[in-house]
Amino acid sequence: MSGEHGGTHGGGTPFGRMLRELRLSRRLTIEELAEASGVSGRAIGDMERGRSLRPHPGTVTALAQGLRLDEAARAELQAAVRATRPGPKAAAPVKAAQYTLPRGVPDFVGRQSELSALRALARRAADDAGPAQPGPAAPPVAVVSGPPGSGKTTLAARLAKESAPSFPDGTFLLDMRGLDAQPLPAEQAVPRLLAAWGVGDGELAQLGAEERLARYYAITAGLRAVLVLDNAGSEAQIRPLLPREGQLLVVVTSRRTLAGLEGVRRLELGALDPRESAALLRAVVGADRVDAEPAAAHLVTELCGHLPLALRVAANWAATRTNWSLRRLADRLADEDRRLDALSAGDLRVNSAFALSYSRLAPEAARMFRLLSLVPGGDFGVPSAAALTAAPPAAAEDLLEELLEAGLLMTSRDDRYRFHDLLRLYAGARHRAEDGEAESAAARARLRAWLLDTAVLAGRWYEPGYGAPPPDPGRLVALDDRDQALRWIKSESDNWLAAFREAAGTGEHAVVAEVAEAMHWFSEHWVSWGQWTEIYARAAEAGAALGDAALEATHRNYLAWAYWACERRHAEAVTEATRALGLARGCGDIGQQAEAHAYLGWLQNAVGDLSSAADNCHRAQELFGRADNINGYLQAANLSITLLQKTGRAPEAVAAYRKVMDVLADPRNRECVPPNVRHITELIARYHLSYVHIDQAHWRDALEVLRSIRGQFDTLGYHRQAGRVHLHLARVLAHLGEDAEAAAEYRTVLTMEDRLPGDILEEARAGLGSLAIRAGSSRTPHGTPG
Repeated sequence: MSGEHGGTHGGGTPFGRMLRELRLSRRLTIEELAEASGVSGRAIGDMERGRSLRPHPGTVTALAQGLRLDEAARAELQAAVRATRPGPKAAAPVKAAQYTLPRGVPDFVGRQSELSALRALARRAADDAGPAQPGPAAPPVAVVSGPPGSGKTTLAARLAKESAPSFPDGTFLLDMRGLDAQPLPAEQAVPRLLAAWGVGDGELAQLGAEERLARYYAITAGLRAVLVLDNAGSEAQIRPLLPREGQLLVVVTSRRTLAGLEGVRRLELGALDPRESAALLRAVVGADRVDAEPAAAHLVTELCGHLPLALRVAANWAATRTNWSLRRLADRLADEDRRLDALSAGDLRVNSAFALSYSRLAPEAARMFRLLSLVPGGDFGVPSAAALTAAPPAAAEDLLEELLEAGLLMTSRDDRYRFHDLLRLYAGARHRAEDGEAESAAARARLRAWLLDTAVLAGRWYEPGYGAPPPDPGRLVALDDRDQALRWIKSESDNWLAAFREAAGTGEHAVVAEVAEAMHWFSEHWVSWGQWTEIYARAAEAGAALGDAALEATHRNYLAWAYWACERRHAEAVTEATRALGLARGCGDIGQQAEAHAYLGWLQNAVGDLSSAADNCHRAQELFGRADNINGYLQAANLSITLLQKTGRAPEAVAAYRKVMDVLADPRNRECVPPNVRHITELIARYHLSYVHIDQAHWRDALEVLRSIRGQFDTLGYHRQAGRVHLHLARVLAHLGEDAEAAAEYRTVLTMEDRLPGDILEEARAGLGSLAIRAGSSRTPHGTPG
């Protein structure tokens, strides 16, 4: 029967009607379009009738090629497809874990022996049934190695997902970026994982590198989870991350065997065997088609080198062309193999499969594929792709989905995408071959400008006087509240940091300084990031390059904060604050002189130089007052409370506290102090005041203050201060004879064992011991030996 019969001319979807009109305008029957496109006649008929409501992007591309559409007609056809699809996806929850596994491969096949070995390790970890030995047993670790494209990450993700019921604390994947020029070092991986496991940034900010590692070991000892350390480059990256005890299963993937790691189970992946290769083809293309052409299927697997990545790309291309035989696929692969140079992965050739799928992309998708090789980070979302290609977001998402369907992209966490490293190399090669230098420079500039402009808008959400950015219907991301701003800054950190570095390298000094300034208030909300010293060092250099001493002083002050707050490098922090003070004096900037004195006072207090700290603190308050900087004044005033307490000047400390509260209560300052700054300022002031009352044995006053702040540091993640509040409250209650309440507070401290340093825990244990002795004494009759 001719393909013209049985159609419904006036029905269907806009896409179906347009497809039929285009086919008829070219005088093609359904069968002829099926032959030209590779899409089956039945599928074309269903689309024209509106029975297939959401055609795949790859199918639409194949139809456009079969119809020989120009770019304008292709764009119309894509717009008609878009009209049949549901609206945009809801934004992912702000609190979503940052290192969750990417979406898995539904048609995973083969690797049964390797999977069995990994399952045995998972059972051992879940059951804690390691070999008998003295002391706690280290949890099992697997190293999965092999050439690129051999399916290491897919295998690890498969194991993690199927093992999830046995590991109730979750499954996590962290890309170690082992092939990058700057792989992720262990000291940056540790805080990222701790944050994913619920350790607050406030707590991380108070821990040095060794303390963070100790916290890491403490948490992993009690964690029942799977951790995939993906794409590792060296033993040095991985060794500190291996847990000492507990039930955390670690799976490391690497191109190298990482022979220097001891006590690990090694699995080396090579090419699939012929049976597994055929199974993968059957899973993606369909068993009927593979079984109908066994010789052609075998040739396809041979031409793909039995490499899972190449096989999947080729199979995905064939899956949308149901009307073409596997022999036709094999012939195309052979043609591409002869025509193009080989891209090597060891001795396995993958270029022909990539080239075949790439050559069949619509021009817009092919351009997207090439330009995505310019994205500097490990993954990206729709907005980045839209900015890079100057495409509308809806069109950019369609193109990304087309690339995903073709196997040329992979999924990442949330609604993000990533390249396999071989495909990134291939995309980069095609970009260099097909796009001129002008196009490359323009695309880089678009992406860099968007990333840095958005970083400024997101960072300024946290800065007094800015808050929400002005409405802009053309903005590519929603920045309607602080949580959205924080989520964007964190999820795009690798990308905007790379753009920031590029701007610094190309001499865009004003842009560098603007981004760093916009991040100043935000940085205290992500102290553990590990990159703030670089941000402010580059911004200080930008100020110097511009000949702007005040600007340089500003960022050297910020750099002093970053050296101490983020890295506990005291000497470098003092050096930068001192340099900032000299620069600010030289140009007469009172505000930056005040900041430098405040930072110096803060740093001197940290090492017990109380006299110098008090001098700098007093000078900072005076200068902040002259500069009319209320927020700076409050920080210095809070520091003065603790300095006066430590030097035994209790009445002056109480007066300083009252001054802070008066400034906060003054209606004239209501708009100057953001709510979150107001809250933390008052909380810290009361915390310092409690020390003053305890020193003076004013137990009732101390009790009132401590009860007013009990639990508030806990919710902010400042566990050390939270522990001190509970500890001091216990001591005060004990002095007041409220032993039962005091014991409860001591026990609360002990429940925070994995979040507190040993000295606080020891004080709590000693306090409980004293209460027990006192209780025993009170129960002993007079004259009876206790």
